Amino acid sequence: MDKRDFAFGRMNFILLAVGMAVVIIGFILMGGDGSTDEAYNPDIFSVRRTKVAPIVCLIGFVSMIYAVVFKPKDKETTEV
Repeated sequence: MDKRDFAFGRMNFILLAVGMAVVIIGFILMGGDGSTDEAYNPDIFSVRRTKVAPIVCLIGFVSMIYAVVFKPKDKETTEV
């Protein structure tokens, strides 16, 4: 098979993997204990959960979109 038959190149897959890792990190940052019926946990409204983690996830999703539309330069066309 020729390399032109594939929709994505190696760099696209690397960028997708990095974006997915950033999204997973964002969801891990959102995790934690919640409040129960017996006890209220004010940590559910921490800055890490309400601001930092969603921004990290957004950056990950945007980088994944960039990875899909990224088109590497062909070496054959630049040598002419």
